[in-house]
Order: sequence, then structure tokens, then C-alpha cells
Amino acid sequence: MASVEAAAEHERILREIESTDTNCIGPTLRSVYDGQEHGLFMEKLDVRIRNHDREIEKMCNHHFQGFVDSITELLKVRGEAQKLKSQVTETNRRLQDDGKALMVSMEELQQCRVQQRNIASTIDKLTHCLPVLEMYSRLQEQMRAKRYYPALRTLEQLEQTCLPRAGQYRFCSIMADNIPRLRTQIRDTAMTQLRDFLESIRKHSDKIGETAMKQAQLQRSLDSSVSTQPRALIGRRCRKDAAAVAAAALGTESGGQGGSPVSEQDSGILDVEDEEGEEDEVPGAHDLVDFSPVYRCLHIYTVLGLRDVFENYYRKQRRKQARLVLQPHSNMHETLEGYRRYFNQIVGFFVVEDHVLHTTQGLVNRAYVEELWELALSKIVAALRTHSSYCDDPDLVLDLKNLIVLFADTLQGYGFPVSQLFDMLLEIREQYGEILLKRWNVTFRQVLDQDNFSPIPVSTEEEYQNYTAQFPLQDPELDKMPFPKKLPFSEFVPRVYCQLKEFIYACLKYSEDLHLSSTEIDDMIRKSTNLLLTRTLSHCLHYGIKKKNVGLAELVQVIINTTHLEQSCHFLEEFISNITNVPPDTVNATKLYGTSTFKDARHAAEAEIYTSLNAKIDQFLQLADYDWTAPVPGGGAPAASDYLVDLIAFLRSTFSVFTNLPGKVAQTACMSACKHISTCLMQLLLDPEVRQISMGALHQLNTDVQECESFARAGPVAGFQGDTLLLAFSDLRQLLDLFTQWDWSSYLADYGKAACKYLRVNPNAALTLLEKMRETSRKNNVFAQFRKTDRDRQKLIDAVIKQLRSLIAQHQA
Repeated sequence: MASVEAAAEHERILREIESTDTNCIGPTLRSVYDGQEHGLFMEKLDVRIRNHDREIEKMCNHHFQGFVDSITELLKVRGEAQKLKSQVTETNRRLQDDGKALMVSMEELQQCRVQQRNIASTIDKLTHCLPVLEMYSRLQEQMRAKRYYPALRTLEQLEQTCLPRAGQYRFCSIMADNIPRLRTQIRDTAMTQLRDFLESIRKHSDKIGETAMKQAQLQRSLDSSVSTQPRALIGRRCRKDAAAVAAAALGTESGGQGGSPVSEQDSGILDVEDEEGEEDEVPGAHDLVDFSPVYRCLHIYTVLGLRDVFENYYRKQRRKQARLVLQPHSNMHETLEGYRRYFNQIVGFFVVEDHVLHTTQGLVNRAYVEELWELALSKIVAALRTHSSYCDDPDLVLDLKNLIVLFADTLQGYGFPVSQLFDMLLEIREQYGEILLKRWNVTFRQVLDQDNFSPIPVSTEEEYQNYTAQFPLQDPELDKMPFPKKLPFSEFVPRVYCQLKEFIYACLKYSEDLHLSSTEIDDMIRKSTNLLLTRTLSHCLHYGIKKKNVGLAELVQVIINTTHLEQSCHFLEEFISNITNVPPDTVNATKLYGTSTFKDARHAAEAEIYTSLNAKIDQFLQLADYDWTAPVPGGGAPAASDYLVDLIAFLRSTFSVFTNLPGKVAQTACMSACKHISTCLMQLLLDPEVRQISMGALHQLNTDVQECESFARAGPVAGFQGDTLLLAFSDLRQLLDLFTQWDWSSYLADYGKAACKYLRVNPNAALTLLEKMRETSRKNNVFAQFRKTDRDRQKLIDAVIKQLRSLIAQHQA
């Protein structure tokens, strides 16, 4: 079995050797050498080789003739082949000779094709690179020309479009690396220009505000002169011009040319010169300010994606500038120019903000501007309240008011609410009224001090018309009198009346342009005029009346003056109504208190006349030198005392001046003087220092009283009925009659009865005088006490004294 298997295996290996490529026979032979039947295999291999040799020999024998024939034919073909080879070689030689020029041309063509391909490739690359280089060159030019916003646009286009198309070149890498640096440079430069702009407008806010306020003043003038042209149309002129300029700026920046906005100047303020033919036109704020740094920086930061950063920075810086602008100078109140600079800076600040609000989209919004204005308004009102309180010049206050109104109208034209400013002006008006009162107080006192308290002499019709033009004098009788003549009042009256009108005009000037109704203006003027009358003029009149050197004649003239001023009050009412166009009979209209003011002054002058007259009488009475122990004169009635004669003469001359006074005043003065004389003489009699009074002294006093009664009976002042003036001396007359007639029985019997002859004799006065006579009687009769008549008189005096004391006791009980 083993030999059969080995034989089968050897057979398989032989077949495999026969059928397998010699390159892959190695593994088959290795399996033979690895086996143990190597000799047997070799034997079978030899047998197989011999078999194949026999088969090859058989095949060769079978085909030998055909092989010989083929060799014979092949030998024949060799000769022909040699000929053909020679021909081919010759042909090839000729072909090579002929193809050399072609090969040179082909090589040249190949080189040209390579060059052409390289040129096409170069052109293609340059097509992508040239725009990059051109754009970068334009970027450099824009940077040198400081046209940063177009440069930033160019930079963006270069980075996003051109460089990616150009490919990976070294110069492209350098450009790409420079782009962030250039962007940062543009951003920093734009911010530097913005800072310069902010600093410039901070310094030039005064000029900007001055220009805006001139425009507002010009518009007010146009409104007043051209009533047919609507105010709103004129008021919007400035803003329209500014908006047009800003729109042009924005259009330039957003255009396809990539140009710079408005102007490439970096300064915020432009130099504006008046051109010929435009000398009367005030340049607008947009004519003075170049806003291109703001627009440029805004657009640059918007492109960089940093708009919020820019907006916050701009608003923060402007808030700081607002605080600086709103801080007034410590001496601002000293001159109007200080207030004007303060207002100009504020107006300039908000004109710039308003322009930025309307020409940029969202850099500042309405809420931000309104917040700034609210802050500014509170600080402005506080500053004006503080500084205006230091002012004591009404002209400066009036100029300040006009400046505030212009300031308010200017900002109102830009849409800012200004009602608080007008409310503050009403507050300042109270202060203005107080300052006016102080000035007019000085004026009235000067008028009083300069007045001569004499009627005004008028010698010509022109002088008369001049005075009647100053003061509304209505006196038909005086008009008919021939020249020369005298006006009843002194210079004080027309001057005071003119000053009252000047005060009313001053109040009216302040009330103008405050957006008040005619009724409100009329009410304010009337209230201020009432203060002037009741407080200032009243105090000045009392000051003039109470001066030490004012005599009776001056006091009389004061009464005449106040009487005419009182009569002129309704003319003042009409004057106020005419300038305010408010009828005087309007409901709730304030009435002038001039009538009561002049009445009070006249009453004070009358009281001062009475007081001065009594003081003068006292001066005469101080000259009285009675001999209270004088004996009874033997040669008839004594003569009147010298002091009394002088006093009566003085009273006669004084009362002659009173003819121009109202009747009751003169009568009251005369009655007051007589009563004062009577009272003083009574006090002389009853003076405690006078301990003794003789009958001779009573006779002298009686004579003086008779002189006084004669003066009263003569009627020094017209208007008294009968002997009314004599009643002033009735108390003294009855007392003297009682003692000179020694009619004690009638007095004691009829005391307390209505028909009593000595009804006005006071028992206390009678008792005092009687006791003084008893002392005199005792001293004179020391050595004659044993005479019966003297003893009886002494007893009678004692009895009367006793009865008087009893009467006084009963009366007190």
C-alpha cells in the first residue's frame, strides 16, 4: 500500500512539474527532497524524460522535410532582406537628413508652446495679483491723504475679495499681516481726529452759540417786521440748511466712489468769511463747524463692528463737556458779557448735539439729548438764581432778562422745552421789582431834596404847555388867567408823575416777550405800581415831611402837591390801560392805591403842620415871664404881654399862607393852635412849681387871653361859623372870670347844672388856683392880719376851699 501511494504521489509531482512554470517549481522539488523516496522518484523521472525524448524524436522525424524546405526558402529571403535593409538604411539616412530641420522646428515649437503656456499662466496670476497691488496702492494713497473711511472700505475689499483670489504669495502674506495694523492705525487716527474735534468745539462753543443766538434774534426781527411770513417757516430755515449739509455728507460717504465725508479737513471749526452780497446774512452753525470727523469716526467704528464703543465714548466725553459748560464763572454776575458767554457756550453745545442728532443715525438719540437738557436746565436755573441775586442794577437785570429770553427762544427753536426758564424769569421779576423800588426810592428822595416847595412860576404859553404835558393839570380858571401866573404845585409834582410813568415803562419792558397775556401784564404792572406808591413813594413823602428843616410853608406845599397827585391817579390808571390794552373796568383788575397813599401822606403833612405849629407856639410861650406875685394894677387894664403879641402876629402871617390849603385843613390848624395856646396858658396857671399867684398876675393873664380872643374873633381862617373859634379859650376864660369877678356863690350854687355860668371850670383846677392865691394872701397879710377885711377874705377863701374839696369828694364818690 505504501509503494502504491508513493507511486501515485510521484506521478502527481511529475504532472505538476510538467504543467507548472519553472519559476514556481521550487516548492514541488523541495517536497521530493524532503521525502524518503528520492531514488524512486529519480528513476521515474528518468523514465519520463526518455518517453518525452522518444516523442520529440518522432515529431522531428515527422516534420524534417518541411523544416528543410523552410530553411531553403529562408536562405533565399536573406538576400532579399539584405537588399531591403540597404534600401531601408538609405531611406532612413535620407529621412534623417530631411527631418533634422523639422526636429529643430518641432523643438522650437515645443519651446514656444511652453513659453505660451507660461505666459498664459503668468497673465492669469497677474490678473489676480494686479487688483491686489492696485488696491493696496490706492490704500496707501488714501492713508497718506487721511481719507480713512474710504481706506477702511478698501482694506475690507482687499482682505475679503482680492487677497483670497491672488493666491499664496509672499507679498500677499505681508499685506495680510499688515491689514490688522492698518485697521488699528485707522481706528486710532479717527479717534484722535474725534478728540481734536471735541476739543475744538469745546473751545469754540462760544462762537457757535453766538451765531445761533444771532440767527434767533434775526428771526425775531423778521417775525416782527414780516407778519405775513409764518414763524415756523422762518424758524426751520437753519435746521433745513444744516440737515442738507449733513445729508450731503452722508451721501458722499456712502457713495460708490468711497470718498471722504463732507470734507477731509481734520479741524472741527471752519473759517467763514462774509462774501460780497451776503454781508447781512448770519452764518449758520453748520457753516462754522465741520462735522466730518464725527461722521468719519462713526462710520469707521461701524465698519469695524465697534459702533457701541464709539457711541459710549462720544456720549461720555460730551457729558463731561456739558458739566464744564454748565459751570458758571464766579464773577459772571458782574457784567452782562459774563452771562452772554455762559449762554453762548450752552447754546453752542446743544446746537452741536441737535445737529448730530438729526444727521447721524443713533449716535445720539432724543432720550439722551433730553436727559442732557434736563440736567443742564436744572443747573442753569440754579446758577441764574444764585448770580442774579447779587445784581442790584435794574438795567443789568433787564438786559439779563432779554438775554435769557433770546437764549430760551434760540433753544426752543431747536425743540428744547424752556418753560422753566420763563418761570424763573417771573421769579427774577420780583427781584427786578425790588431793585426798581430801591432805585426809585433814591430818585424820589433826590426829587424831594431838590424841590423848592414853591408854586411853579409860568411866564409863557410854551412853559405852561410844557408843564401840562408832563402832568395832567385840569384847571379851567388857571387856563383863563393871564401870564405870568403860577401853577399851584411845585416842581415835585410833574417830576414825580413822570417818574411814576417811567417806572411803569420799566415794568412793561420786563414783561415783554415773556409770553404773557395782556391781562397778566396789566396785573403785574399794577401790582408793582401799587408797591411803588404804598411803600416807596409813601416812605419818601413821610421822609420829606419829617425832615428837620421843613417849615410850615413847605408842609403846606406838600399838602397841595399830594392833593394834585391824588387827583392824577385816574390818569395813571388810563395810562396803564393804554399801554397794556386792557380796559380799566375789567373784572378782577387790580386797582391803584395811589389815592390812599397820597391821602395818608397828606394826613401826615397835616399832622406835621399841627405839630410844627404847636412847637412854634411852644417856642413863643417859653418866652412868657409872668410875675405871679404882681399887685393889681391901679391905672386900668394892663397891656398884653410882648411874647403874646409876637405870637399873634406870627399866627396871622402863618394862616395867611394857608389860603391855598383845603378849608378843613386850615380850620383844623387854626383851632388846634388856639386850643394849644389855651392849654399851655392853663398849664402855666396850674404849674406845681408856681406856688403863689396874685390877683394882679391873673389880671395880666386875663389881658393876654383877651388878646387871644380878639385874634380868634377876627377870623384868621375863613369858614368858622360865629364864635366857634372862641370855644378854644372857653375853659380858660370861665376860670379867669370866676377868679377876677370872685363869683364863687354862683359857681357853687349852679355847679353841675346845664345852665351854669361856669360850666367848663374844673373844681380841681379851681381848687389848685385858689390854694395858690391863699398862700399869696397869707404872705402878704402877715402884718395886717388884724384888719377885718383881710380876715374876712381869708375866711372866705378857706370856706370856698373847703366847699370845693367837698364838691370834689362828692363827684369822685
